[in-house]
Amino acid sequence: MKFDIAVMKGDGIGPEIVDEALKCLDKVGEKFGHEFVYDEVLIGGAAIDAAGTPLPQETIDACLASDSVILGAVGGPKWDGLPSEKRPEKGLLGIRKALGLFVNLRPAKLYAPLADACPLKPERIADGLDLMVCRELTGDVYFGAKHRDEDGTGHDDMNYSIAEVERIAHRAFQMARQRRNHVTSVDKANVLETSRVWRETVERVAADYPDVAVDYMYVDNAAMQLVTNPGQFDVMLTGNLFGDILSDEASCITGSIGMLPSASIGETNLGMYEPIHGSAPDIAGKNIANPIATVLSVAMMLRYSFDLASEADAVEAAVNSVLEAGHRTGDIAKTGERALSCSEMGDLIAAAI
Repeated sequence: MKFDIAVMKGDGIGPEIVDEALKCLDKVGEKFGHEFVYDEVLIGGAAIDAAGTPLPQETIDACLASDSVILGAVGGPKWDGLPSEKRPEKGLLGIRKALGLFVNLRPAKLYAPLADACPLKPERIADGLDLMVCRELTGDVYFGAKHRDEDGTGHDDMNYSIAEVERIAHRAFQMARQRRNHVTSVDKANVLETSRVWRETVERVAADYPDVAVDYMYVDNAAMQLVTNPGQFDVMLTGNLFGDILSDEASCITGSIGMLPSASIGETNLGMYEPIHGSAPDIAGKNIANPIATVLSVAMMLRYSFDLASEADAVEAAVNSVLEAGHRTGDIAKTGERALSCSEMGDLIAAAI
């Protein structure tokens, strides 16, 4: 099969980590008989430097014409002095909107070889950690009306329509069917009317998935449960604000953000896949970044955009085998261990596929 992929390497360590992910993707194509064709386009600071805008129309057109999109990272101190509407991050928000991406998937998985990097006590992770935060991406207080009164009082409108909740809820239940058939819906229905709409809607959607267990948890309790008993979670269904906070909390439990991928998807199979970490300009160009999060983002692309589960499994198994063999980049290496370069880690993972 042939797949056209728009590649946005972006800024900082973006080009380095994306190159290693593409190396692994090429190995998948070789092993499983697929052809991956790449169209490299600009976003973020790189696009500002070349075209004067963080999101050129050429980039939008290429992404819309592709089967999927890979992103490295955007931003850096070089562009911090620009007006907000001209900064690299505007490119990221703009491409999400242009592609209609309303679901953000952020898995948090603790690999057994890295268990000692987890900040929680061993008994807290006895049941393991392998959860997926399914976060609504285009609504909630982030996108509500905002204003400030003459006396300086600020106002942010938190709202969700039934239709918005329905579409993200269906995605969460469908995701659970591919995992362990359990959804935890997170809200604050004891206080917020928006959350009452959220919970009532999720309860109606849940009736369409009798094979999936569902429970409901207030966001403050969910935050506590993540650090006391994270193994209880499978799919966490959240609004934009709560998901933003909880997914960052979940990522810290794994020990390194350099390990965590993400996906943003919409109504179609077209999705954008990227590591959760930033552009790390302080280590850019040094070939020491950890490419695993980007490699695992490619695995998510294979699974969720291309429906290639065996291929995704092969990439994930390769990452695990390399870690089991004791290979580490600097961010996950113990004191005294030799740290691999970014390209060395990419080579090892690709060879293990």
